[in-house]
Formats: sequence, structure tokens, C-alpha cells
Amino acid sequence: MIIKPIAKIYTGFPEKFGIPRQSGLAQTQGRIVFEKEYRNPDAFRGLEGYSHLWLIWEFSQCNTQQWTPMVRPPRLGGNKRMGVFATRSPFRPNSLGLSSVKLDRISFAETDSPLLYVTGADLADGTPIYDIKPYLSYTDSHPEAVCGFADEMLDYSLKCTIPDELAKKIEPKVLNSLIDILKNDPRPAYQNDPERIYKMSYCGYEVEFSVADDEVIVRDVK
Repeated sequence: MIIKPIAKIYTGFPEKFGIPRQSGLAQTQGRIVFEKEYRNPDAFRGLEGYSHLWLIWEFSQCNTQQWTPMVRPPRLGGNKRMGVFATRSPFRPNSLGLSSVKLDRISFAETDSPLLYVTGADLADGTPIYDIKPYLSYTDSHPEAVCGFADEMLDYSLKCTIPDELAKKIEPKVLNSLIDILKNDPRPAYQNDPERIYKMSYCGYEVEFSVADDEVIVRDVK
């Protein structure tokens, strides 16, 4: 079986650091641009009736040609090994990702349309998309599901502090999603130095922050 990208998604994440670990954790914005052969409006007929979509995509920023049966999930400190099929690690036999996103709108009036605008994407800028399917709540949602070791991190969240003079530098819509990202702690779990200054790029801003105890503090915005 040979598969090829049907589209690319454009987000505010030029690099891996800072990308939410799961879709829907932050109100991040994304724009999906299709390859020319898939821009037929008929292919989108009926899609406007759905609120959420599944994206099947490639971990294109993971530079590896090999997979291993055991991986070290960052949320477990980077020292505990788990089976690759018990995780959402990018280092997989076929490097495929799966994300659920909210469909904000479909645009038919712009260059390269139809375009899809989505919220909640956990993908790097320019990530190849291999398929898009509608999310069906009556079969895709399982509130009673048991989530293994991931349940241990279910309520994990940091307090986020951004000084007013720095918050004013950031566009309000971007600021709200940035707070979501920082509250979910973009650091690997094994990094716990309160003196360390971390840097991440998001939506054209370079954000510097530190983390002490249960609080993330933004130190500078450029």
C-alpha cells in the first residue's frame, strides 16, 4: 500500500518544542491546505455538518528510520519504559499520528481553497496530512474508557503567570492559546531546574519562561 499526503496543516509551531502532547489540550489554530488534485469542492460536500474531525498525519519532524518496541514517555520522566503500542510516541513503525480537532469553518473563497480552519491541533507547521475523517460522537467518544498510565496525568496543570507588560506584546487570540500551552507544561518531565530558562517559538513570537514548583512564569517575549 502506498499513501501520499493530501494536504498540509499550517500552525504556529515551527519546531517540536511547545507542541501540546495531545490534540484539544490548547486552543491552537490551524489551516489545512490541500494538494491541487484534492481541491475539488465535491470532496467537501457535507463536511460543514460536522463539528470535529480526525486527522491522520505524519510525524515529519522525527528524524529516524528505525522503531523500537519500548519507548520512554516524557510525562513519566523519560526513564520509565513502556511498549510503543501503549503510547502515542512519534517513534513508531509507520510514524503516523492521529488527532481530533474542532472544525471552525470551511473557506471556498480564498486562494488554494477549499481550506479548513481548525482548533486544537497538536501538529508542527507544514505537517503532511494523509487523510481526514469526520468525528462521530456516538461511536468515537467513550467517557468510561480506562486510559492506563495516562490517567495519572489527567489533572496535571501549572499556574501560568505572564506579566502585564509582556502580555500586551501578544495578540489576544494568540495569548489565550499560549496560556493553554504553558499550563500543560511543554518541558520533558525529567527537566526540573527552577533556574533554567526555556525558549519556545509560537505564532511568530519567541517566548522565554521558567518553571518553579507548580507555576510557569513568562520571562520575556520577542
